[in-house]
Amino acid sequence: INAEYMGFQFGRRSMTMSREDTLYYAKLAEQAERYEDMVKYMKDIATSGVELTNEERNLLSVAYKNSVGARRTAWRAASAIETKEESKASKFMETIKEYKAKVEGEVEASCNEIIGILDKHLIPKAGNADSEVFYLKMKGDYCRYMAECVTGDKNKKIAEKAHEAYKKAKEKADSLATTHPIRLGLALNYSVFYYEILNSPEQACKLAKEAFDAGIADLEGLEDEQYKDSATIMQLLRDNLTLWTADAGEEDGAAKGDSQAPQLTLY
Repeated sequence: INAEYMGFQFGRRSMTMSREDTLYYAKLAEQAERYEDMVKYMKDIATSGVELTNEERNLLSVAYKNSVGARRTAWRAASAIETKEESKASKFMETIKEYKAKVEGEVEASCNEIIGILDKHLIPKAGNADSEVFYLKMKGDYCRYMAECVTGDKNKKIAEKAHEAYKKAKEKADSLATTHPIRLGLALNYSVFYYEILNSPEQACKLAKEAFDAGIADLEGLEDEQYKDSATIMQLLRDNLTLWTADAGEEDGAAKGDSQAPQLTLY
């Protein structure tokens, strides 16, 4: 039996798999670190018309996070090479730009795919505040990822979409506990959006500090497992605040503009 035939048979089987089987394949793909496969399985589940469980929701997030994350890393590497080679007037500049554009297109395609799933299948069917905030935050995140790569009017339009999604998520998140990991994760990523995409460090610090101060007051009463999740995100909020405050204190402003230190987010 040749490999092509086996692939065909597997493809036929995947079209008739139960939800339970599809979910198990997604978990197998995650363990094997085959995230493109994981995306396919979780996409089938996410577009099935049935509201996702918390486990399915998290697996969908993991699948796209890793798939898009690899491409974001590649785009950053290509951008760094482009900058370096441009300063040397490299004869390979056209090649570098073409490759960077190819990766950029992949980032956009993957982000648009998950945003479409969120808009059409998941956000409208969110049955509780947890899910709605989770999906709106996710939409904001993937719009933000695209905004990292594109420039000009395209950047402005996608940044506006990200801002709108984050803003709606924040409004809905007010009904969640101040220590809820989804609410804290939203504050973390939304503040990074303000800092990196909108170049508004003051608003980024304000948002992060408000979330941190509100959460710290209620942290001690949590059960051990939730305490750990919430405390981890709050530490990331505090780390970013420390970094951003240090950047703001630089007399010549070079740290904010030139620093290669990544801002911490919860994907």
